[in-house]
Amino acid sequence: MEGFFRQYIRLYRPLITKLNELMSPYELSYSLWQVIFYIKNHGPSTLVDVSNYYEVEKPTITRRVHRLEELKLVEQIPGKDRREKVIQLTLSGEDIYQTLRAKITELENGIMEGISLEEQTICFQTLPRIQENLLKKEGKPIE
Repeated sequence: MEGFFRQYIRLYRPLITKLNELMSPYELSYSLWQVIFYIKNHGPSTLVDVSNYYEVEKPTITRRVHRLEELKLVEQIPGKDRREKVIQLTLSGEDIYQTLRAKITELENGIMEGISLEEQTICFQTLPRIQENLLKKEGKPIE
C-alpha cells in the first residue's frame, strides 16, 4: 500500500513529541525512557543488550545510561566479567517507571479513542510482522 510508511512517520514524530512533553517534568526524554523500559521488562542488562534491542550504537546507550545514573534512576551492578557493565533500576527508577507507565497508558488510551479493539489488535499484530520483514531483508536476526 503506497503511502503507508509516510503515514507511519507522520504519526511517529508527534507521538515522540507528546511523550517527551509528558516526561520532561522528570528530566527524561523518550530515548532515556527506552533504557528504563528495557531494564524494567528484561531485568538487569548490559549496555550491549540494550543497544542490540533498539539497534542503536553502544556509545549512544552509554550516554543515556550515564544520564540515568546522574538522575539516580539506574545503577551499575557487578557482571560476570569486570569489563561488562550491567545496569539495573534503582528504587527511584522503579518509582519513576510506575508513575510514567500510568501516564503513558493514559496517553495511549486517549490516542486510541474511537478505534475499535479489532482495529487496534490488527495493527498491534501487523507492526511486528513488518519489522520481521525489514530485518529479514537486512539479514539481521529476528527476536
